[in-house]
Amino acid sequence: MDRFNPGSSPIHFTVVLPSSARPTREPVEQPQHAAALDIVYIEGFVAQTVIGIDAGELHEPQPVQLDLAIGVPSLRACETDRIDDTINYAAVRAELHTLLATHKVQLLEALAEQIARLLVDRFGAQWVRVKLCKPAKFDDVAAVGVIIERQRERFA
Repeated sequence: MDRFNPGSSPIHFTVVLPSSARPTREPVEQPQHAAALDIVYIEGFVAQTVIGIDAGELHEPQPVQLDLAIGVPSLRACETDRIDDTINYAAVRAELHTLLATHKVQLLEALAEQIARLLVDRFGAQWVRVKLCKPAKFDDVAAVGVIIERQRERFA
């Protein structure tokens, strides 16, 4: 016996659903988006800090790597060409070195949160993404870490 092929069958079915079972065609509301943000980023920032929960990590600095995306509303610097109208990479870098030398937390998550707060509070970021990792923490892993995203409203 041949296999049934619905495309070659002379019998066709049409299913009509009652109007109460039909999907509605009402216009779908588009989500409201916040104002567009320009992204200033710092990628591959490497520094030494004391971070961790293992006994060997509590006293000796170890390398950490940061990638930052800093969202700011429509950078005026695009029009003015002035450093005061944007995020100053050198100032962020200096603040990061200070924070990494003075923080008192053990977890990458807590340190990433402090970095996010710094970028929002001191540099006026509306949104940030902080990727913080320990490169080569284990022999068989390239890096371990955390990525967090925060918005200004969270810190208000």
